[in-house]
Amino acid sequence: MLEKRGRVALPMNVRTWVDQALSKTGIAVEPLTPEIAIESVHLPGELDGDPADRMLVATARVSGATLLTKDERLIRYSRRRHVRALEA
Repeated sequence: MLEKRGRVALPMNVRTWVDQALSKTGIAVEPLTPEIAIESVHLPGELDGDPADRMLVATARVSGATLLTKDERLIRYSRRRHVRALEA
């Protein structure tokens, strides 16, 4: 949605970008599981109601991943130690 709305500029077609990203070592798509869906509505602390942000955080928490983001809201949330994040 960010790319479609012009908030994220990619150097190529979004499908090509995704295909290339997924071909890199260490990059994978995590499936949406019931555990992640439930976690997304029971996150600790305060995080806005954006469902996409909540799913990203829940996925990172359940899978033990670290978020790489420029989103200041997610960075602030990670500073409260609810999820690991690196500022991009």
